[in-house]
Amino acid sequence: MPTYNFRDKNSGEEFEIHMRISELDQYKADNPHLEQFLTGAPAMTDSVRMGRTGVDGGFKEVLQKIHEKTPGSVLNKTTKI
Repeated sequence: MPTYNFRDKNSGEEFEIHMRISELDQYKADNPHLEQFLTGAPAMTDSVRMGRTGVDGGFKEVLQKIHEKTPGSVLNKTTKI
């Protein structure tokens, strides 16, 4: 479940809340004294640093089956399988 950061406009208190994204708009409407803020950029991963430099054999097999069953597929022209 996502974590959202809020600041109380009156007291300046900052806190985190865990809720579904579908609940966020209603929560903000119910609490006009709160403002949402970001603490930093979202975490991102790099496939090379994680040791994954390409797709594994299982995924290649799935792509190959899709290509074989799809008329007019250009999968093999756009993806190395």
